[in-house]
Amino acid sequence: MWRFTAPAVDGSVPQSRRAVKDLLKRQGVPIDADTAYAVLLIVSELVTNAVRHAALLSPELAVEVAVGPEWIRVAVEDEHPYRPRALEADDARTGGRGLLLVREITREAGGQCDVEHTASGGKIVWAALPLRVPAGVPPLPEPPDPDPVTLLPGTPAPPGPA
Repeated sequence: MWRFTAPAVDGSVPQSRRAVKDLLKRQGVPIDADTAYAVLLIVSELVTNAVRHAALLSPELAVEVAVGPEWIRVAVEDEHPYRPRALEADDARTGGRGLLLVREITREAGGQCDVEHTASGGKIVWAALPLRVPAGVPPLPEPPDPDPVTLLPGTPAPPGPA
């Protein structure tokens, strides 16, 4: 699992997306183009939500990426206690559909997403997608000792092998 923090400002959206993209490439994560695109879009939407809706109470946010042999999970944590909800489509609005988009991308990919509260009163918004490995690329090996203790308090283990 990788975790980095960023200030809750607009510039953190593209920086977080680039950081996750570079991390996946640098770590040699075998991921197909569609799943990589979905992961980066989800990161953009979750960081944007934290910047727009939580910055007043949470001047810093954290981005986590966890990769297993069959899944990839991204999460954004902030210290704002409000639990966001996905809004339904409204053609009159120019925004407010980020979580709806995350939910639909995740559902179409066969993944899961949710919001969990942290022990400190903030929240973690996460999405886990099945890792579709491009043809001819071996999947990631099983981690030597998967330790759920490394997850943030209140964060469920991502789908995948137990």
